[in-house]
Amino acid sequence: MFYVRTNKTPSGATSVQVVSYLKRQRIIEAHIGSSRDEKEILELKTSARSWINRANKNQLSLFLDFDDVGDEKEKISSSLISIDKCQYLGFRYQLLYDVLWSLSVKFKFHLIPESKILNDLVIARIAFPSSKLEAFEFIQDLFGIKHHRTTFYRQLEAGNLNWWQEESRARIISVAKKNFCFNFSLVFYDLTTLYFESFETDDLRKIGFSKDNKASNPQIMIGLLVNDLGFPISYQLFAGNKFEGHTLMPSILALKKKYKIKQMTVVADSAMISDKNVEFLKSEKLDYIVAARTANLPIPTIEEISKQLNQKDEATIRIPTASKGDLILSFSDKRYRKEKREMERQLAKAEFILKTPSAAEIIKRTKFLKGKKLGYELNQDLIHKTTLLLGIKGYYSNCSNLTNEEIIKHYKNLWNVEKSFRISKSDLKARPIFHNKQQAIEAHILICFMALALAKYIEIKTKKSIRSTVKELKKITDARIFDKIHKREITMRSEVSDETKEILKNLVAPM
Repeated sequence: MFYVRTNKTPSGATSVQVVSYLKRQRIIEAHIGSSRDEKEILELKTSARSWINRANKNQLSLFLDFDDVGDEKEKISSSLISIDKCQYLGFRYQLLYDVLWSLSVKFKFHLIPESKILNDLVIARIAFPSSKLEAFEFIQDLFGIKHHRTTFYRQLEAGNLNWWQEESRARIISVAKKNFCFNFSLVFYDLTTLYFESFETDDLRKIGFSKDNKASNPQIMIGLLVNDLGFPISYQLFAGNKFEGHTLMPSILALKKKYKIKQMTVVADSAMISDKNVEFLKSEKLDYIVAARTANLPIPTIEEISKQLNQKDEATIRIPTASKGDLILSFSDKRYRKEKREMERQLAKAEFILKTPSAAEIIKRTKFLKGKKLGYELNQDLIHKTTLLLGIKGYYSNCSNLTNEEIIKHYKNLWNVEKSFRISKSDLKARPIFHNKQQAIEAHILICFMALALAKYIEIKTKKSIRSTVKELKKITDARIFDKIHKREITMRSEVSDETKEILKNLVAPM
C-alpha cells in the first residue's frame, strides 16, 4: 500500500513523497518534489496520488480501481469486467513521461512561467527527437497531453523566449552547484556547428567551415560550456561564418559578468589559442589550459623537446614562453604507437603515388609529398619533424599552481564537451534545423540545451547512456482499455524489470 507523505525539509520547504511500509519500516518509493508555496504543494500531492494510481494498476488487472479525490479516497463499486465488453485504445509511455517530468521538477523547470509546452517539448526531444509537428503529435498520442503548436509560437512572439532562456540557464547552474559541486572554478569550452535543411542565408544563418561536412548548407555555431563531468553550464549562439577563435571571449564574458566570477580556469582546444585570446584571459584575471600546436614550433625547439622527453612513457617537461604562458609537453607510449602506425600508412601511400602516376589533385592531398620542378618528391623536413613529434602532445597554461600532471588531466576532461555535442547531434537530433526565423531557431536551441541538461543528469546518475535509459523506460507501457459497461478507461502497466527499478532508484531518489 502506498501513501502520500509530507515532510518539512531543513530549508523550511515542504517535501512531498510517496512511501510504503514494510515491517514498520518506512520506504520512500518516490520523491515528487518540494516547495514553500501552498498551491505548488497541492499540485505535488496531486502528482503523488497519480503516481500511486499508476503504480497500483499493475496489481489490479481488469478490476476497477480507487480514484483519489482531494486528500480522501472515494471507493467505486468494483466488479469483474467482461473482456468482450472492453475496447483497446492503444498504449502510452506514462512511466517515461513521469520520470522525465520528475526531473523537470527537480530542475524547477516547471516553475518557469508559461512553460508547460516548453517542458513537454524538452521531454519529447529526449523521448522522441523529431520536428515540432511530430513532437506535438507524439506528446498527444503517447503521453496523452494535447498542446497546440500555434500556442507555442504565440508565446514566443509574446516575448517569453528571453525569460525562458535566462530562467533555464539559472536553474541548470543551480542543479550543477547542488549535485556536482560546481563553483565556476573550472569550465570546459568548445564549439560546434549545426546546419540547416535550406540554402537561404541571413544575418545568423551563414555559410562557413562546417564540422558536419555540409559545406553548401548555411549553419549556426554553438559555443558550449560544461563542467568536468560534461554537464552543460551555458551556451552562446553565433553566426555560421564566425571564426571559432573569436567566440571564446563573448562566451566567457557573458558568464563572468552574470555570475560575478573572480577566479576561473578555462580549458579549450588549440583553435581557441591566440595572442589576442591569451591577452583577454590575462586581462580578466582568468587562468587557461589550451592545446598547443606543437607542429608549428621551430625545428630546433622540437628537437630539444624530443631529446628531453626521450620517449619515456608519461614523461613531462615545462618550458616558459614569451606570450602564451608555460608550454607543458608530455610523451605517451600509447599515443606514439598509434601515431607511428598512421605515419607509416601515410608514408607508404606517398611512396606508392611517387611510383604510380596519379591525378594531381590526389597528390596534393597526400601528406609527406611536396612539389618540385618536374613533379613531386618526399618532404624530408616534414618527415623529420613528424618523427620527432610522435607520441608528444603539448599544452599552454598560466596555471603556475598546478603540476604538469594536473594540467594534462584537466585537459583530457575536454572530451566531455565533445561527448555532449555528440549527444545533442545524435541522440537529441539537434540537426538539421528546419526553422528560418531567428526566434524559432533560438527556441529550438534552447529546447536542445534543456534536454541536454536532463540527458547528462540521467547519464551521470545512472551511469548509462541516455539512449539505453530511454529504451529501457519505453519497455514499460500502459495499455489503455475502455470499459463499455461502466464507461471508464482503465490502464494496465507492463511488468517493471529490475533494470528499470534500478534506473528509477537512481533518478527519483530525493536530491
